[in-house]
Amino acid sequence: MTRHKHPRSAQPATSPATPAAAQPARRHKPGPSQSSGNKAGKPGLLFGLHPVAAAWTNPDRRCTRLLATEGALASLADAIERAKAAGLERPKPTVVERTELDRLLPPGAVHQGLVLDASPLPEVDLDDIVRQGSLKDEDIIVVLDQVTDPHNVGAILRSAAAFGASAVVLPDRNAPEMTGTLAKSASGAAEVVPLVRIVNLARSLTELREAGYWCVGLDESGGKTLAQLGLKGKVALVMGAEGSGLRRLTMERCDEIARLPTGGPIGSLNVSNAAAVSLYELARLR
Repeated sequence: MTRHKHPRSAQPATSPATPAAAQPARRHKPGPSQSSGNKAGKPGLLFGLHPVAAAWTNPDRRCTRLLATEGALASLADAIERAKAAGLERPKPTVVERTELDRLLPPGAVHQGLVLDASPLPEVDLDDIVRQGSLKDEDIIVVLDQVTDPHNVGAILRSAAAFGASAVVLPDRNAPEMTGTLAKSASGAAEVVPLVRIVNLARSLTELREAGYWCVGLDESGGKTLAQLGLKGKVALVMGAEGSGLRRLTMERCDEIARLPTGGPIGSLNVSNAAAVSLYELARLR
C-alpha cells in the first residue's frame, strides 16, 4: 500500500518528558453517555489506593465523598496532607465497613478499603495535544484502534505515564469509558496522561501526520521492527485490538507498519504488554 511520507525530525536523542511536565489545559465538557448497565461500576466512583490518592491530590478533580475503612484511611494520610497543603477543598472522609464498599462496586473489585466519588476529569481535545506537541522537538502519542477492555486501556495509560507519552487517543465508539475499573488499572496514571476521545480515527491520523507526527502501526505483518525504524521526533504509536488487530483503513493511514521481535511458541503479546514494550523502545531510542 502507498503511504504518505514526511521528513522525520533529526533532533538528537533526549529523555522523554515526564507526563506532568507540559500538560495541555483540560476543559470541562459533557462526556460520552454512560450506560446504566455498565459492569465496570458507576463512572464517578474511583477505588484503590493509587487511583484515589492521585485523584485526591489532583486540583482538576472535584471530590464529593470519600468512603474508607479505618485501616485504609491511615494509608491515605500522606495524600490527605498534600491536598490540605495545596489548599484543595476536600470532603471529610467517612469511615465505613468493607462490606459497604463491596456493595458499591462490581463483584471482585479490589478497592483496598477506599472508594472516592469524584467528578470526571475535564476532557482534552486532540487539537490541544497537537498544539502542545508543536512546542516540542519530540513527542509520543499512543493511538488505540478499538481496544475495548478497560483493564488494557488502564495498563496502557500507566505505561504511557512511565515512558513519557503525552496522551492516549481512542475513538468515542468501541472503546471503554473512564470508570473506576479503568482508573484502578491505570494506578493513578489517569490523572496525569489525558485520555483523548476522537470521532473518526482515520481522519485523526491524517491530522497527526499533517502536524508532523510519524504514524507507526504495530502489527505482526510489519516488515521492520521499531528498533530498525530508528524513530525520533514526533511519533504516534497506533495499536489495534487483540485478535482483530489494526483495521485496514487504520493501516492505510499509517506511515509505517512495524512489528515487535517476538518469537518462540507464542508470537504475540497482550495489547497492553505490547504497548509497554513499544513505549520502552521509543524511549530508549531517545
